[in-house]
Amino acid sequence: MGSQDEQAERTGRRALLGAAVLGAGGAVLGLSGTARAAGGQAAGGGLKSLPKPTIIGHRGAAGYRPEHTFGSYELALDLGADIVEAGDLCPTRDGHLVCRHEPEIGGTTNVADHPEFAGRKTTKVLDGVSTTGWFTEDFTLAELKTLRAIERIPANRPHNTLYNGRWEIPTFEEVLNWQDEQTRRRGKQVWIYPETKHPTYFRKLGLGLEERVAKLLRKHGKDRRNSPVILQSFEPTSIQRLNRLVDNPLVVLLSTADSRPWDFVDTGDPRTVADLITPKGLREIAGYAQGIGPTLDLVITKNADGSLGHRTTLVADAHKVGLILHPYTMRNENPFLPKEFRRGSDLDGYGDAFGAFGTYFATGIDGVFTDNADTGVLAREDFVNG
Repeated sequence: MGSQDEQAERTGRRALLGAAVLGAGGAVLGLSGTARAAGGQAAGGGLKSLPKPTIIGHRGAAGYRPEHTFGSYELALDLGADIVEAGDLCPTRDGHLVCRHEPEIGGTTNVADHPEFAGRKTTKVLDGVSTTGWFTEDFTLAELKTLRAIERIPANRPHNTLYNGRWEIPTFEEVLNWQDEQTRRRGKQVWIYPETKHPTYFRKLGLGLEERVAKLLRKHGKDRRNSPVILQSFEPTSIQRLNRLVDNPLVVLLSTADSRPWDFVDTGDPRTVADLITPKGLREIAGYAQGIGPTLDLVITKNADGSLGHRTTLVADAHKVGLILHPYTMRNENPFLPKEFRRGSDLDGYGDAFGAFGTYFATGIDGVFTDNADTGVLAREDFVNG
């Protein structure tokens, strides 16, 4: 924790960074689509060095490999992702951070096939929701390393099940080392975008996430303003805590407009996401973060039938206070696309993902999370050169 003066200085630096991000957009837009897709680095590094719109590999290349595995992460880089979301961070019983979409691992690992862990299956209340399965906090790291990753949504991605059992669960420290190795091997800076998962829940278990994240970032020299690590969370207080611990770029994730962040529920804060995306709410976020990660429906609303509604003012309002926007999540399969971009009725069939990407890019977003980085890179070329 820093003194008030140190915190004020950090906030001031963050405000300058936010303004610089907006200014960087024009410089990056001056590149051709091909050059930008190649990830040309701007002078000074940091967020300004990223192409715009930035293509973020959601949990790696989750459209093609079981998510949060080194196989998924490396493929995302091969496919052209500018940033890899390497790490939804959950703690183990012995305090290590591992990369899993949720602390419940029954749907993303083969733990159910391990009879020695049958007795670990339990029911817990996770952010107000009764959840049954196996949880990272009930396993040591050594125990988790005996498991292997499997495809989370096999109905939509049956081809990914080919890779079930191939990769183990990575730790955050392994990801930080992998980042350095990939940067050397590929000859350009690799970026990662980890998320603190359910921080209020874990803090109450004595497994606070933010201090563990900060400790590892400091150990690896990646806790600075221009470090190639963007930190994100659905809980604003987690981002505020990180703001006091590290200088990394920070992003507040935003779910549906009528939802409440769990830390707000826990502390009795009555505000909803709708309150956070007002000009007042965005100004508050800009005091401790550089960006927001809204669901795509907060950028363009959806009608009851799943078709696109109207474009909101969120992009303009966020940019006005110096915040970047990295909405989530673009996927190629029909069920995940707006109605007008679906083609056929197969659950695993591809729709007109290029059309959807272009529609969202046209709103002025600074980047997007996608399970299909290659599609995103090509869509960006179409948009920039169009």
